[in-house]
Amino acid sequence: MTTKKTTAYLIPFILVTSLFFLWGIANNLNGILIPHLRKALQLTNMQSTFVDTAVYLAYFSAAIPAGMFLKKYGYKKGIIFGLLLFSAGAFLFIPAANIRAFEVFLIGYFIIGFGLTFLETAANPYVTRLGDPEGATRRINLAQSFNGLAAAMGPAMGTIFILSGKEYAADEWQTLSAADQVAYLTTEASAVKIPYLIIALSVLAVAIIFMKYKFPEVADQEAGGEEDNGSIGGALKKRHLRWAVIAQFFYVGAQISFTSFFIRVAIKNGGLDEKTAGYYFSILWGVLFMAGRFSGTFFMKYIAPNKLLSLYALICLVLSLVVMNVDGPMILIALAGLSFFMSIMFPTIFSLGIKDMGSDTKPASSLIIMSIIGGAIFPVIMGYIIDQFNDNLQIGYIVPLIGYAVVLYFGVAGYKPQKD
Repeated sequence: MTTKKTTAYLIPFILVTSLFFLWGIANNLNGILIPHLRKALQLTNMQSTFVDTAVYLAYFSAAIPAGMFLKKYGYKKGIIFGLLLFSAGAFLFIPAANIRAFEVFLIGYFIIGFGLTFLETAANPYVTRLGDPEGATRRINLAQSFNGLAAAMGPAMGTIFILSGKEYAADEWQTLSAADQVAYLTTEASAVKIPYLIIALSVLAVAIIFMKYKFPEVADQEAGGEEDNGSIGGALKKRHLRWAVIAQFFYVGAQISFTSFFIRVAIKNGGLDEKTAGYYFSILWGVLFMAGRFSGTFFMKYIAPNKLLSLYALICLVLSLVVMNVDGPMILIALAGLSFFMSIMFPTIFSLGIKDMGSDTKPASSLIIMSIIGGAIFPVIMGYIIDQFNDNLQIGYIVPLIGYAVVLYFGVAGYKPQKD
């Protein structure tokens, strides 16, 4: 019986895991697009982070509606709706680039973020329930490992197809004619059109596959419990869920702050040119992040998830201090370490947060996804600090450092399931 059940879950698991890859591509292109749009649209550091604000404000706005949608219509329809929104937002990048309108880009980002919320709200808990409950944390880390694969491929694609490697210093820019300035900015803005057209069409194709395939709807219930009778109020009664929401808020804020300024730090403090910095972002962030996810999944067979989370958070805290105080190759090594040790944080916080939630799993999932609003707030704060300190990128790393400190507390004490 167990073998038949496992086999029946295999194809749904593979298809749902593909979603982790797709939204990973979208999210990890932001680290390329933020410095790119800063250049193409002549934005300040803080203005460029409004990209993050649009995406993660959408996560916040859509989280509760997504949970309600899932509760009424189930995981499959939630996934399909999310994919259609994702595709629509990506298509909007084409007119945004044509008229070089930052506001239209932000609307596109918001629609994408709204769609991704539905995908993540559905896919994260669904993966934890496609099999033996004891293996839920390992399964979600395995699925999230493909999100890590996207963390490598997204920046590489962006570097190849979007970054030009050409940026003018302020004095050089003034020597260009008005026509040359417009031509340069138009070319830079147009670089996003083909990549996002491909993304839009690919996501639309996946939505059609999901429409055609029959997925099992897994019941959210404890032994002897009622199915689908959970509530947000019931979820918030659990102390460990409340701490998971707080920890995810600070973690996502730390991660998005890190990726938003990675390329600029690698250029200004690591001594790299734009194209090389883009490839480093793909390798140091993407490949090591993916490696961290896969290795973390393995280590959790032998080390309790909360203990591994605590250790990794402590290491990230120390590495942030290194980034704030060194230059050259050493700062690139510290950035690489942060990429690796951040890798397990999101899925582990999520899994520990929804543990023992029973019928409250779906609303609990919505609350944790809603906490991703940290990604809208922390990068803006970091950008503001950098602007106030005359483009001092390193001092801004105080922002992710605080985030890792909160994750450390969650791993040590906040994760413990108990009722107040």
